Amino acid sequence: MNDSSTARYENSVKWLERAERTIPLGSQTFSKSRTSFPVGVSPLFLTRGQGSKVWDVDGNRYIDFINGLLAVSLGYGDPDVDAAVTRQLASGVSFSLPHTLEAEVAERIVDRVPCAEQVRFGKNGSDATAGAVRIARAYTGCDRVAVCGYHGWQDWYIGSTTRDLGVPAATKELTHKFVYNDIDSLQRLFDEHPGQFAAVIMEPMNVVWPAPGFLEAVRDRAHAHGALLIFDETITGFRYARGGAQELFGITPDLATFGKGVANGFPLSIVVGRREYMKLMEEIFFSFTFGGEALSLAATRAVLDKMDSHGVLQSIHRQGQKVLDDVAAVVARHGLDQVFRLSGHPSWSFLNVADTARYSQFEIKTFLLQEMFARGILMLGTHNISYAHDDEDIRALTTAYDEVLAKLSLALAKENLTEQLHCKVLTPLFKVR
Repeated sequence: MNDSSTARYENSVKWLERAERTIPLGSQTFSKSRTSFPVGVSPLFLTRGQGSKVWDVDGNRYIDFINGLLAVSLGYGDPDVDAAVTRQLASGVSFSLPHTLEAEVAERIVDRVPCAEQVRFGKNGSDATAGAVRIARAYTGCDRVAVCGYHGWQDWYIGSTTRDLGVPAATKELTHKFVYNDIDSLQRLFDEHPGQFAAVIMEPMNVVWPAPGFLEAVRDRAHAHGALLIFDETITGFRYARGGAQELFGITPDLATFGKGVANGFPLSIVVGRREYMKLMEEIFFSFTFGGEALSLAATRAVLDKMDSHGVLQSIHRQGQKVLDDVAAVVARHGLDQVFRLSGHPSWSFLNVADTARYSQFEIKTFLLQEMFARGILMLGTHNISYAHDDEDIRALTTAYDEVLAKLSLALAKENLTEQLHCKVLTPLFKVR
């Protein structure tokens, strides 16, 4: 670590040391911890945000392309959301009976989402996906689940990843992975365990677009084998289209889950589906003290209304497409097409990193983050666009990429990349996309 890095992040490092005395990893979330941010060259703690900007504990300002892991859709401190929450705060947060906001927000969800006839609320995406899987198991009487993408921390899913410590073997055996855009990988699961699948749960899109006919084939194979189709729209919902990816692609699942940006950073997740399946919520146990917490519901109502009245998604998609086009041009200009590839949806795009003959993708990504953070860009390899991102933000991102990729190209040519790292190389948490 060089002296300039030490000075820039001095308070971040101190806060990490303090936090780790009482918090494992010093963070409540893996993706916000030192497993994702290289210590010594990264901001590790933030103090405030406004619009598209955030400030760390050392006073450094960043344009934020992480946005609370896609939870912030409008921007920090959105005035309409904050006003709605402030009004609700004056009359209460959690009540002894349901609040009318629960029905109001549920009606708005049903109005927007093709598969939604009934709605239940949770707090995290993991709540919602676990609830949807429980519905499917209750409805079908089967136990096995086919998964594609990331679906949260609970045993039923995380046991299928390398982060499976503490998950019973019997639980792991019931979850099976298939490969996106590879319908044969799903069919093999059905062939290996005929009549035993309760559900196919998948992110309808993440890194790449669905191949023609793929989502239709998943739906048809699931139904042919007695399983329900669940779309995990925790990220794609209210981001890809007004009614989510299911509206964009014209494929209506049996159940779907939502969360992240629906409340602009306030904690809310959603399970929706056809009434025939959702009525089982009256029998299975899916119940939270804070499921009807009113501040998050007030925020959600404000977010959904603003999305309709202010052309929010159109703006997000327009700005995100500029990022895809501009960054791709920078990559090409520096001759790094074999190292970097842009993919994804304009609202949630990916800078995919490949190994070179000499350097691993993790060495390259560590260098990239080190240099982007130093230039006031907060990112983790994706571009999570909010309504607050303006043209100036996009130009700043492109300029930073131009400078960093020029420096990277030279380091690769001189084969001295690792000598320019001022921190330890990142190691992967686990790969799900």
